[in-house]
Amino acid sequence: MHATIFQKFEEICSSRKAGGSVLEIGAVPADNTLLCLPCLSAATERIGLNLDGPHSWRGFEILQGNANDMACFPDQRFDTVLCNSMLEHDRQFWKTLVEIRRVAKPGALIVLGVPGYTDFDLLAHLHDLTRIPLLGRFLRRRFQGLASATLTLPIHNYPGDYWRFSPQAMEQVLLEGMDAVEVCSLMIPARIIGAAVKR
Repeated sequence: MHATIFQKFEEICSSRKAGGSVLEIGAVPADNTLLCLPCLSAATERIGLNLDGPHSWRGFEILQGNANDMACFPDQRFDTVLCNSMLEHDRQFWKTLVEIRRVAKPGALIVLGVPGYTDFDLLAHLHDLTRIPLLGRFLRRRFQGLASATLTLPIHNYPGDYWRFSPQAMEQVLLEGMDAVEVCSLMIPARIIGAAVKR
């Protein structure tokens, strides 16, 4: 996980007082997994879930399981649910979202991170070059289509790679019906992080 993403999760979880019983979907046995966030050091419980498991790491367990069906957990089990860079690999991510809502307690903090796309004006980034008369005209003509496009994270098959999300999708699809929704876009290509509280 990129350090910028890890730091943003730390900021969100710290400011929103994440803790209690914490679940990370897509947890890995590494120091940059979200269960290792400094603000979660006092959590009463930290559990990970991954297709590849089980693992023990830094005092928590990562269970083997598919987030599309988390029958291993009862309803309203967790105070905090975290998931980063996993939903794009989930062919049926909507099933995982249903399960996240099921295992989260009312009032639980849910924080999701996904690769995305957002507005990116290439010609604005090349502003100085477009002011040179002949070069500017050439760039505007040749790159007009590219200027209206957006950059996305390259395909990375773990085990597949199916989805990219916009900030609007984070707010209106992934976190739909939740309270205190906060969405931000980081980096280029964009990574979208959204946080919300389950009703």
